[in-house]
Amino acid sequence: MQRILRAALLAIGVAAAVFAAVSGPAQAAPKKSFKIGYTIYIGFMPLAFMKQSGIMKKWADKYGIDVEIIQANDYVGSVNQFIAGELDAVGVASMDGLTMPAAGGVDTSIFLITDYSNGNDILLSKTAKTVPELVGQPVYLLQYSVSHYLLNRALQINGVKDATSVKTVNISDAEISAAFVSQADLKHAVSWKPLTEDMLKVKGSSILFDSSKIPGEIMDVFVAKSQTLKDNPDFAKAVLGAWYEALAVLQGGGEPAKEMRAVMTSAMGTDEAGLQSQLDTTHFFMKPADAYGFLTAASTAKIWDNIRRFCFEQGLYGQGAASVDSIGIQVGDGEVLGDKANIKMRLDPAATKLATEGKL
Repeated sequence: MQRILRAALLAIGVAAAVFAAVSGPAQAAPKKSFKIGYTIYIGFMPLAFMKQSGIMKKWADKYGIDVEIIQANDYVGSVNQFIAGELDAVGVASMDGLTMPAAGGVDTSIFLITDYSNGNDILLSKTAKTVPELVGQPVYLLQYSVSHYLLNRALQINGVKDATSVKTVNISDAEISAAFVSQADLKHAVSWKPLTEDMLKVKGSSILFDSSKIPGEIMDVFVAKSQTLKDNPDFAKAVLGAWYEALAVLQGGGEPAKEMRAVMTSAMGTDEAGLQSQLDTTHFFMKPADAYGFLTAASTAKIWDNIRRFCFEQGLYGQGAASVDSIGIQVGDGEVLGDKANIKMRLDPAATKLATEGKL
């Protein structure tokens, strides 16, 4: 998954979101056919198995609906498809859900949290041994992405109050690994697995900070338009039922788990070692009770406060946003961060609660 928010692509996404929010027709009464999209990233790969194994079809049939799982080739493109109504739900990094559809005016709800990065995202250096040593130095990363967020949090936690004292240099995810390996003057970078595997092989390279230090802050989720979920509650129920059945297979071991791992490995274009490396640094919410607890925790509201402040400070709310409170974010316990009259991002734990209670 290209976990990105390039400035130009963000502008396109927001423009599309505004058009969809203002010009698009209202969500109709309950429908029977849905499309859910995802891109290649470890946190979304159980969907490949849900599709191939027939688990998704089984749960969709239970509710008398059809759910088509679609693997998209382009991450930002998949988000724009969601904004335009071509997808009913899509997998995103939570920050991107806020800065693309929500910031663009689309009332968006998180109905499934899949995982959070627990070491997958890394700040590394060829020369520095501590984060404060980066002051005055260029750090290469994909700007406005979770890598940028990770750097800012690393600076905050390590006592560097002025994030601008570290110069960020934008580089694409397609280029960063090879550039770090081949260019001696590229000394500091932020990226994610599997890109960092070759980067860490460079002599002298070490990890200064990783996402395990900020558990829960770089999370992966599935979002839908809030009206879609309101009009079609069975859609979320079917997806969550299939999701947790797939995770039970993965956790259960034996031949079923081996088969699932093979499907995920093939879909990701990696090998068993590569899959395991990413699984080791990804915290999946294996049980619905764990996901529900996270979605409704007071600490999660604090995480979203960190996310929204970063997004506003980087200009990702758009030119019309007067303050960090311009967009309302309703967290799982009903608390609203920001403007209560303009809620555009909602953590909706309703289906997860049903899964916890065994009522799907």
